[in-house]
Amino acid sequence: MRILICEDSVLLREGLVRLLEDGGHTVVAALPDATGLPEAVDETDPELCIVDVRLPPTFTDEGIRAAVQLRTRRPELPVLVLSQYVEERYASELIASQAAPQAGASRGQGGALGYLLKDRVADVGEFLDSIERIGQGATVLDPEVVAQLLTRRHEDDRMSRLTERERTVLALIAEGKSNQAIAGMLFLSEGSVEKNITAIFQKLGLEPDESGNRRVLAALAHIESSGGSPQTGTAR
Repeated sequence: MRILICEDSVLLREGLVRLLEDGGHTVVAALPDATGLPEAVDETDPELCIVDVRLPPTFTDEGIRAAVQLRTRRPELPVLVLSQYVEERYASELIASQAAPQAGASRGQGGALGYLLKDRVADVGEFLDSIERIGQGATVLDPEVVAQLLTRRHEDDRMSRLTERERTVLALIAEGKSNQAIAGMLFLSEGSVEKNITAIFQKLGLEPDESGNRRVLAALAHIESSGGSPQTGTAR
């Protein structure tokens, strides 16, 4: 996969380059700030962008702003945001951009994103797996991000319709887990997981669509609306 990195820390930036290239990927650009990010994306045509939340010159929201702008300009381009800590406002903004309709998303990968804490990079296998899944169009949210967003949202009528099992399944969907992975974690058959997911879609009022975004929309509804404690499988 062709990957562009935008990270101000020299050590982390160079470490990511080495890690990704050792994992079989090609790093087409490694930028220290977002100043030339749009131009670099146009010139190198990456298949995935990795962007730090906080970048020079103010180290506040330059990175997340750049990520949102990338998703507006290139909706088909998968984006992975790295953050030192769980920053709820920035995570919510990025996730909210996923639910917004974006013109030009036509390859089935529009909206693919990840939001991971930098500590996850230390687990090389898991990090590279996340990279692959995001590149293939999945949404991968750090379990800690999911957990904190869950505990700071108010429950609405739709979420109250879900059973405890369905909430647990939905929390795992929000982390980007596949049906097979969910089945293994909850000791269920894949058929049972599929039935739970079908019930979740029905209770949340999510109709089938050609883009296949119901999993993403369901996860967003959970994150935005649920005020319950994190379910089994949302934290490690």
